[in-house]
Amino acid sequence: MPLYPEIEPYASGLLDVGDGNRVHWETCGNPHGKPALVLHGGPGSGCTSHPRRLFDPAAYRIVLLDQRGSGRSTPHASRHDTDMSVNTTGHLLADLELLRRHLDIERWLVWGVSWGSVLALRYAQTHPAAVSELVLTGVATGSDAEVALLTRGVGRLFPEAFRRFVSELPPGERDGNLAAAYHRLLESPDPGVRARAARAWTDWETAIVPAPPRSVPRYEDPGFRLGFARTVTHYWANGHFLGPEDGQGVVLRDARLLDGVPGTLVQGTLDLGNLLGTAWRLHHAWPGSELVLVDEAGHDSGAPGIAEALVAATDTYAT
Repeated sequence: MPLYPEIEPYASGLLDVGDGNRVHWETCGNPHGKPALVLHGGPGSGCTSHPRRLFDPAAYRIVLLDQRGSGRSTPHASRHDTDMSVNTTGHLLADLELLRRHLDIERWLVWGVSWGSVLALRYAQTHPAAVSELVLTGVATGSDAEVALLTRGVGRLFPEAFRRFVSELPPGERDGNLAAAYHRLLESPDPGVRARAARAWTDWETAIVPAPPRSVPRYEDPGFRLGFARTVTHYWANGHFLGPEDGQGVVLRDARLLDGVPGTLVQGTLDLGNLLGTAWRLHHAWPGSELVLVDEAGHDSGAPGIAEALVAATDTYAT
């Protein structure tokens, strides 16, 4: 299935969600079509135009938003005075419900990539009546094991990049929780310390993408780097704010709550998250889910094979 043509929003706005935060949203496609919500990754990546092309614009009313502190939402996480204590999974879930009511939507398909898949899964588990289907890619569940894998575990696969990654940390913090250690640097009052930590964090994120080797243009923007790294480490250092059982994987544990919600998982076989079997385990714990594996693809929703499989999934659920 080819991607749909590029489209522009027909409506957009800033929704006041409380705590001094205003969340940017936009709607594309058919104003009278089936509602579909797009959840970006990160946390803190912000939405891009790419997911618009994964939905038939004649069939879907496509809703995208920048989650708290990211993209065009305000205040941005790159500002040192932005209060991150009001940027948690619980706050984001409440924001989704506020947006759904604001747009007068009863139920919507929820699409999520990477962190967006964690948020989508938890949203469906806690608000099942609001979710018609799930389409997820770069599948994650927000467990401590996933964070440990992506910060330290894959260091054996990328030893030189890992050496550079940990060298930015004080010697006494290189053997502990790396996400928490970087989070402390990114909260430093010294802007130089914050800038170097953000650069080192995004360099590591780029280094561990095995297919295809690539650069990420947004990582060359110092403001994006800082807001992204600060938000990711804020969530990763705090168990994704999923509750006291997050170390055991509360999202995977509660997969049974998805019974009755159809879903498609599109996963690249070279996605490093597969080393924990996350997508496979979720599929087998979630009645009614479909797992689509794409060879020679990694963690990129725009990669050849991945994008086409996502289009096929949204086409399936269009009616």
